Amino acid sequence: MAVPALKLDAARALLAAWPEPAGEAHWARAARAQAERWLRECGAPARRDEYWKFTDPASLIVEPAGEAALLAADEVPVFQTRDTHRLVFVDGVFSPEASTPLEIAGVEIAPLREVLGVDIHWAREVFGQLEAAGQVPVQRPLAALNTARAVEGCVIRVTGAASRPIHFVYRRKAAGADAMVRHVIRLEPGADLTLLESAAGAARLNTVMEVEIGDGAAFHHVRTQGRDHQRRAVTGLFARLGRESRLKSFTLTVNGRLTRNEAFVELRGDDASAHVAGACVGDGDFHHDDTVFVTHAGQGCESRQVFKKVLRGGAVGVFQGKILVKPGAQQTDGYQISQSLLLDEASQFLAKPELEIYADDVKCSHGSTSGAVDETSLFYLTSRGIPKQTAEELLILAFLDEAIAEIEDEGLADELRERLAAWLARRR
Repeated sequence: MAVPALKLDAARALLAAWPEPAGEAHWARAARAQAERWLRECGAPARRDEYWKFTDPASLIVEPAGEAALLAADEVPVFQTRDTHRLVFVDGVFSPEASTPLEIAGVEIAPLREVLGVDIHWAREVFGQLEAAGQVPVQRPLAALNTARAVEGCVIRVTGAASRPIHFVYRRKAAGADAMVRHVIRLEPGADLTLLESAAGAARLNTVMEVEIGDGAAFHHVRTQGRDHQRRAVTGLFARLGRESRLKSFTLTVNGRLTRNEAFVELRGDDASAHVAGACVGDGDFHHDDTVFVTHAGQGCESRQVFKKVLRGGAVGVFQGKILVKPGAQQTDGYQISQSLLLDEASQFLAKPELEIYADDVKCSHGSTSGAVDETSLFYLTSRGIPKQTAEELLILAFLDEAIAEIEDEGLADELRERLAAWLARRR
């Protein structure tokens, strides 16, 4: 089928808006050329595309990006009180001065700009490779744009158990910042890393993270997306898991005009485990989209997708999740749940759960529900003297907790519970 000219024109405009990187190694140029060629052939995302029919991509591809008002900080930034190794990006540009020195036991860290100019580097086996694999069967044009043009980000190799979490901090200064950030991460066999991400980063932000998880390694990822209400963001997580490896990724989103979080996870080795979860709360002109694709290629693997959304004031939540079980991926255990709590009749939850199974010894399930606050529970709490607004907030927090419980570090989970409670209190 011919690609519409509008999609092709939009792709060319996107590529033209970002300078073509120069002075890079052959392998980096090859990965960028492949991504650019794919984008030029397939075009930019459009509302008629199957996986964009619930989310209008126009504000993610229009030039210029436009401005988003900066939020006046009224509390300590999330994760700032923890002992972490902070890597700071200001308007999408890595800031060595604001960051912790790059040396950390068990971990090698380098700016992406430097690595892409090195002729021989392990990153050549990951950069652009996981993203390219994630383009089939679902097209991800904005991730391809990131591969073709992004020069900011970090390259991280973990050889053992990291002594403390690494924390990507995205700060904003310019109201109209338009940023692309790319991270390339490899966990060697048996390694262990906790990675945190926080704040908005730009008026419009495009981030991609490629993660290669070696045999027996564990990658814990916790992300909060900033409260600047007018911001727009599209993120891509591309992960490949080896034998007996583990992935746990959780994202908390509050506010934001438009957020689309994509994840493509491939369980390649036997007995691997991948948990991808998210919680969001928003109101008004809030649009939040989780699009997840989990591929089971190894035997005896487990995957969980747990997503909860609380919406009011006309907010829109989207969940598109798929579990693909390839031939030979026997003894697969795949679980998927997406639920929304609609606090008024103006809000919407649009869900598209999918299973595609080519093996016969599997246990896979999916479910999706949407509803209001349970009146019986609300009556029970208020009959015991709890104010109605407080009771409703308690029920909202309980509803979201199944997703938050996917975070392995209980201290991190408790901090996010406190943040959610504070957000709800401000919205009374």
